[in-house]
Amino acid sequence: MARNGNENGRKIGWIGAGRMGLPMAERLIKAGHDVAVWNRTRAKAEPLAKIGGKLVDHLSDLKTVDVLFSIVSTGKDVQEVLYGKTGVCSQGGRIPPIIVDCSTIAVEESAAIRDKLKELGADFIAAPVSGNAKVIKAGQLSAVISGAEAACTAALPLIAVIAPRGVSYVGEGELARVCKIAHNVMLGVVIENLIEITLLTNKMGVPRHAFLAFLNNSVMGSMFTRYKAPALVNCDWTTTFTPELLRKDIDLGLELGRAWDVPMPVTATAREVLQTHFGAAMLQKNPDDYLRKDFAALAETMALAAGMKLTSENKNVPSGIEG
Repeated sequence: MARNGNENGRKIGWIGAGRMGLPMAERLIKAGHDVAVWNRTRAKAEPLAKIGGKLVDHLSDLKTVDVLFSIVSTGKDVQEVLYGKTGVCSQGGRIPPIIVDCSTIAVEESAAIRDKLKELGADFIAAPVSGNAKVIKAGQLSAVISGAEAACTAALPLIAVIAPRGVSYVGEGELARVCKIAHNVMLGVVIENLIEITLLTNKMGVPRHAFLAFLNNSVMGSMFTRYKAPALVNCDWTTTFTPELLRKDIDLGLELGRAWDVPMPVTATAREVLQTHFGAAMLQKNPDDYLRKDFAALAETMALAAGMKLTSENKNVPSGIEG
């Protein structure tokens, strides 16, 4: 899909300044774009104001932008910020002609939002991304997009600023949502298998850092196994993605499998293993805190099932996304 036009003349709106949204918007601002930002908790967006972003107090303040981005937690949240009671498109008049949503939501929810925005006169682009905050800062985020080809072509240069590693156009409608759900299903399956084999070798005497160094240098290594290695070696569960969000996405994948008669036995097993983490949380002094840790903290639960208790190896392990 070809890029075109001088992008810096367009006004951009941004909704959502969470773990992913803030560094994504930061890339647009640092690239010289005119970005107006709304976040439910204004204080969380303040770092963007310090680098040139314009914070707004009301969603309706984003009605006049040329391209509006959103990245929030759920489909209901997307609906609320776009055309809920106080949403961008709720009070009549002009609305952004192109709306790009980077959230991970269900296919049906996305289709309903697309239909509603079409009625209101806006093109809707589904643009979920692959990566975490560190990946964004390293300029290695990628994205998959779907929607009307003309709108996707118009928005592509902006999306490419956020996701310079690559933007894949996969077709009309909600196909990008399908791709992202499949992506996150694989995320769950791979992290569980990575934990399993790391625990097996560790229990038999191999230091975790040594095994993961071998794996990451092998044909089985990947960007994902490399950037999760420091967490598994040093028990650093700084949150990039929560177990609750992973469970939601695996459930979305299993629902699609049932709807389309595609057997997904490995995914179903991964879902049950992940559920044990929620059970383990109930035995903690602060269950909510336990579940707010990164999804890789599932290693603690799986280690207990193996009769092990993990402690940090205190090793400086490269993540593959430094710099």
